[in-house]
Amino acid sequence: MNDEFVSAVILGAGAAGFFASIACKEGLAEGRVLLIEKTRAPLAKLKVSGGGRCNVTHYCFDPKVLIQNYPRGGLELLGPFHRFQPKDTIDWFKVRGVELKVEEDGRMFPVTDDSSTIVEALKKAANDAGVEILLEKRLKKADRIDEGFLLEFIDGSFIKTKALLLATGSSKEGYQLAKEFGHTIDPLCPSLFSFNVPDFPLEKLAGVSVELAGSSLKNGKHRFDAPLLITHGGFSGPSILKLSSFEAMTLALKDYETDFFIDWLPGCEERKIREELEDRKTNHGKKTVILDSFFHLPKSLWKELILKAGISYDTTWNHVSKSLLEKILFTLKMDVYRMKGKTPYKSEFVTCGGVKLSEVNFKKMESKLAKNLYFAGEILNIDGVTGGFNFQAAWTTGWIAGKAIQDSQVLT
Repeated sequence: MNDEFVSAVILGAGAAGFFASIACKEGLAEGRVLLIEKTRAPLAKLKVSGGGRCNVTHYCFDPKVLIQNYPRGGLELLGPFHRFQPKDTIDWFKVRGVELKVEEDGRMFPVTDDSSTIVEALKKAANDAGVEILLEKRLKKADRIDEGFLLEFIDGSFIKTKALLLATGSSKEGYQLAKEFGHTIDPLCPSLFSFNVPDFPLEKLAGVSVELAGSSLKNGKHRFDAPLLITHGGFSGPSILKLSSFEAMTLALKDYETDFFIDWLPGCEERKIREELEDRKTNHGKKTVILDSFFHLPKSLWKELILKAGISYDTTWNHVSKSLLEKILFTLKMDVYRMKGKTPYKSEFVTCGGVKLSEVNFKKMESKLAKNLYFAGEILNIDGVTGGFNFQAAWTTGWIAGKAIQDSQVLT
């Protein structure tokens, strides 16, 4: 394939790259579209996502609500979500024979509960559209030629193309290529992870979940009241994962070592809790505190929190001093832990940072600095919380970029 000319090249055969290539080529007989992947496994990240089930999108059809789930890139996605949003994703897959189902928390999966269903649908759609897929093909360098690009590959081949779309995810090569075309790369760091707590006092409660708990960083900007999961070495679940996303840069600057707070009773005011505790002391004095869980918390968690507050096993309410009552109140509302390190959430590896959004025209996903250069997916400084939002950003930006290339006449 020496000195070959094609209409469009998409680098990166992940979710965004596949979707962009299909949108770019579908319905057109003219023009060659190449989807190029440096590995031998396209859609590898999609295949393992959601525990192998693939959380395709989220059941949220209001763009203004949808963008609230993106710590970075929400405002920029508002316009694109008016053009292609979760409802469109559902319809896109349905037309191609894939039904999605919605779960109680709004996450959407294929009814097969198998990510291979999504993988095969994307591969078939690309094949039917006439997209040419090249695997294990690594780019060496890319140069501008007129308003197009000359791509040189490690195997010694060259490809000339009118349009180049970078859907390279969080790969260093993609960011370096964007920089070579004049783009700024906002600082990169992990997003969406669990909090590790050394010498974790709740370790024996691993697997216990709480329906609603508030989490926040010491001197942080955000707080999230959502389900929380106790792990062997710290905390996870939606409350912590959302906090990790919105405070990703702060946590990176602190090298993932800082104090954070858990509010075990986010729906209760301190005044009300204090009244309840004083009532137990006055009217239920003979009851053993550690056995008298009355705040709808798991009994095992109540026991550990009472011990953490400094109350011994056999202490009854009438032997709890006012200062100890305040200690219980503090533990229930501002339970403090020291985070030291992080753990990726299952197989969801999300990176915040990437191509600066102000340098991209979101009506086309085209570079403002280099004509006919496009972006889609995680290479951009866009990331969402867990729940299908990151894939939706990939579908949306990929679809818009692909359609923009198609509409630009480079395929004729």
